[in-house]
Amino acid sequence: MKAKIKELTDKLNYYARLYYEDDAPEISDYEYDMMAQELKKLEAEYPEFIQPDSPLHRIGGKPLEKFEQITHQYPMESLNDVFSFDEIRDFDNTVKERFPQAVYSVEVKIDGLSVCLEYENGYLKTGATRGDGTIGEVVTNNIRTIREIPLKIDDDRHIFIRGEVYMPHKSFNEINEKREKNGEQLLANPRNAAAGSLRQLDSKICAERKLSIFCFNLQNSAELEVFSHEKGLELISSLGLKTVNPRLKTGDIDEVLAFIEKIGTDRYTLDFDIDGIVIKVDDFEIRSAMGSTAKAPRWAVAYKYPPEEKPTILRDIPIKVGRTGVLTPNAEFDTVRLAGTSVSRATLHNLDFIREKDIRIGDTIIVRKAGDIIPEVVRVDKTKRTGAEIIFNMPTHCPVCGAEVRVDEEQAAIKCTGAECPAQLSRKLTHFASRGAMDIEGLSEARIDMLLEAGLIKNQADLYKLSPQDVAQLDRMGAKSAENLITAIENSKSRGLAKLLFGLGIDLIGQKAAKVLAQNFADIDEVMAADREKLTSIYDFGEKMADSLIDWMSSEQGSDLIAKLKEAGVDMTSKEEKALDILKGKTFVVTGTLSRYSRTEITSLIEKLGGKATGSVSKKTSYVVAGEDAGSKLKKANELGIPVLTEEDFEKLIAEM
Repeated sequence: MKAKIKELTDKLNYYARLYYEDDAPEISDYEYDMMAQELKKLEAEYPEFIQPDSPLHRIGGKPLEKFEQITHQYPMESLNDVFSFDEIRDFDNTVKERFPQAVYSVEVKIDGLSVCLEYENGYLKTGATRGDGTIGEVVTNNIRTIREIPLKIDDDRHIFIRGEVYMPHKSFNEINEKREKNGEQLLANPRNAAAGSLRQLDSKICAERKLSIFCFNLQNSAELEVFSHEKGLELISSLGLKTVNPRLKTGDIDEVLAFIEKIGTDRYTLDFDIDGIVIKVDDFEIRSAMGSTAKAPRWAVAYKYPPEEKPTILRDIPIKVGRTGVLTPNAEFDTVRLAGTSVSRATLHNLDFIREKDIRIGDTIIVRKAGDIIPEVVRVDKTKRTGAEIIFNMPTHCPVCGAEVRVDEEQAAIKCTGAECPAQLSRKLTHFASRGAMDIEGLSEARIDMLLEAGLIKNQADLYKLSPQDVAQLDRMGAKSAENLITAIENSKSRGLAKLLFGLGIDLIGQKAAKVLAQNFADIDEVMAADREKLTSIYDFGEKMADSLIDWMSSEQGSDLIAKLKEAGVDMTSKEEKALDILKGKTFVVTGTLSRYSRTEITSLIEKLGGKATGSVSKKTSYVVAGEDAGSKLKKANELGIPVLTEEDFEKLIAEM
């Protein structure tokens, strides 16, 4: 079995390398998948024989609670930035005065997140972020999901390699297209997206982001008897890692400047972001003689490209309604060419942004691409104003459904209050059917979109009018699947008040708030009749939550939807145990390993008794319940003088109240 598992592992790695690195697949996707399924089955039966370079572990494992910190054996220095060719010539003069024979390695500066890869005995041992250059975070599980990083190399020496993890434009655009469709906030730029992805505690999320890496330095070159930068890159490349490219090796500063100009012209044709060019002395003996300052080496500089900005005329500010109901003003302007693409629209974020920059319809605006990706309005050229410009105001009603809008001060946003707004409907229906809400098994977002396109539903209540015949007409939906879906929809009627309230997607009413409401009210009628005073008297139910709930329940669309759901037979009575008041006003933090309760059980008990369970210790914390191996939270509680309870102490406290 061990030999079989190793054989399958080696084969899958070989075929993956042909597919991902050489673009020359030898087998079909189906054959690869079948081989992977066989390995998965064997690994489950014989976990003691799982290979360190198993390709199945690139898809992510169990989420972490936090990242461990690591002190880098080899400091990951930063570079001094320069912004002009004169500064580059000054750098060259400084080098050549002492070392006229010096040659430079000139590389594109990838705009991503710097990491260190540690290999030992031929296997990837650790992947860590740069952090502050001395201490970073261990992100090995996420590093393993990057297919361009080999889990096994043909070299048994202890090797440290520095690289830059980045998100290719193709991956970035695909993610943003999906997020826009789902009404989610767009990722700002590939650099932030790469950094955010690599710092996900759940490595499965990182795996979905399709990150890449360029390696640009051999950290322990002296130990490996490598004495120049280029030789280090050659070794890295021979191990199967992708090295930084394009790059140039030359001792002529004019060639360096010509390279910078050429890359500046061509950089928008690359599938990754660069924010400059790095110029390094190639010879390590010269580097050692030049040394470093406290902040950066003297033997290298990073030239930063200036952002490209262009003027254009702002023609209109149309409003886009996201699927969460947020009204977002957008700039529509005469098309300009920026960072290699034609641009005619940009987000204006919110009314505060427009007022701050004094943007008016008809203005000459200066635009650029943030991170060379996202178009943004930088400023207004007020010298070009004629007096005909129009001051913009946000609408008082949703431009899509006509419902009133309200100001969400917490999010600095204006939102549509329409319960049936078409711009929000697909997302709201998906949320309504989700596991934490009405838990309608089989009602995916794709099927909801098909139902909407077919005109079979217009709101949540319409789901309960569907028949098996209606559903069976959908694409790839057989009679049996249709019957199963209708059964799941019918079963969801009995979920109760808490699930329903959460499923309605009322702003600020999350799963916990919905449960609190169900603990304090018998049915939906009592919730709808509750005034602000009654709602805010409930522990941990704030004024903003109360206002949001009242606004939604009293709106025409909200009350109409409740009536339709009632008519459909949805159970709107509470199934939650009534909250007791014995822990009212008390805030608990649970830490360490408990013996009598699971974390979920003790949290539920605290909430049932009217208390609040939070994840962090502060001056507002009433008690900390500590089990074995309690760490930083226990330490902080002691520092703040907060009472610490064992499980036995906690039970005594409840009994005495």
